[in-house]
Amino acid sequence: MSRTPPTRALAAGAAALLAASAVVAVTATTAANATTSPGIAAASCGALFDDFGYTSSSDPALAARNWTVRTNSGGPGVPGAAWPASNVSFPTDAGQKVLQLTARTDGTAGGTSHAELFHQRKFFEGTYAARVRFTDAPTAGPDGDHLVETFFTITPLDRPLDPNYGEIDFEYLPNGGWGEQGPIFYQTTWETYQNEPWVADNTHTAQRTSFAGWHDLVFTVSEGRVRYYVDGQQVADHGDRYYPETSMSINFNLWFIDLTGRTGTGQATYQQQVDWLYHTDREVLTTAEVKNRVAAYRAAGTGHVDTVGAGGGCPTPSPTVTPTRTPTPSPTATPTSPPPVGCAGVPAWDWGTVYLEGQRVRHNGRLWQANWWTQGSEPGLTAQWRQIGTC
Repeated sequence: MSRTPPTRALAAGAAALLAASAVVAVTATTAANATTSPGIAAASCGALFDDFGYTSSSDPALAARNWTVRTNSGGPGVPGAAWPASNVSFPTDAGQKVLQLTARTDGTAGGTSHAELFHQRKFFEGTYAARVRFTDAPTAGPDGDHLVETFFTITPLDRPLDPNYGEIDFEYLPNGGWGEQGPIFYQTTWETYQNEPWVADNTHTAQRTSFAGWHDLVFTVSEGRVRYYVDGQQVADHGDRYYPETSMSINFNLWFIDLTGRTGTGQATYQQQVDWLYHTDREVLTTAEVKNRVAAYRAAGTGHVDTVGAGGGCPTPSPTVTPTRTPTPSPTATPTSPPPVGCAGVPAWDWGTVYLEGQRVRHNGRLWQANWWTQGSEPGLTAQWRQIGTC
């Protein structure tokens, strides 16, 4: 069961149009430009690694490496807000260069600015990973603004309900928004949408707790499933008709949903940082394996590699891995109720408790077991739980 915030249309639609209008040639950095070493495990179908060692948003190396700093107006977020290039910077944090996105607002549309950096559209199946620092509070000014901190991939929407549209999102809302109170972290996988009238076709998972600080964010796209991981723990598993069909761009943006949540007056400044980005084409890695490859690149002094789409020995995907778009239930199948089991000593489900994979709870007369890390997701309504019996 998925609840879609009504303003998510602005996020998806505007980002899709942005990706579609990017004035960057869709050509891969040649393998000759990729520095490798024997200590770095090479992905069989190419890889993208970026340590974000740039001088500023105007560094010519950004465009040469197929990055675009957004400056055009439009959604998502507050209508009339600006997207200045100066809101994208590359400061040094703890001795390491990082990508830094800055968003500011004084409570008015004219005094609001967002930030976005995105890569060319050429990525499809494989592993996507980034080390991202989320923040709960502004670096200056009043708190409470409805902010979205992101790492996502997206395909342009060519028309309403375009079946080839796709979007895979990590979205952190430190101050709530879209009808939610307090911090919430969404993982959302899109099939398609239309703006007018608003129709959304997506599925999402959420954790209702603070994620302030540095986190290793990974999602894998393979064999009909999109799986999300935070710091090595699986937090979501989506697929079926939500599985992407076409190549996507890689994006980071920081923006305000609206101007209704602030608790004071004056300008507020928020920041999101990204330590590194890694993608390997048509290869599924664990978080630990990703971190080992990033460490090897850094040990070799390699700050950037992009061999995705440069050719090589990529296997032809088997047609058997194509996800079934509409499962057809058997008309003769007769559902049966799970057998009664002993529920003595099993705690009742609690909205605020964090549950790990394998933990059990009682809820609505049934016994449930967590499929992975979850908090605030009600058994019977979300994929985080499976029923294993009745009480």
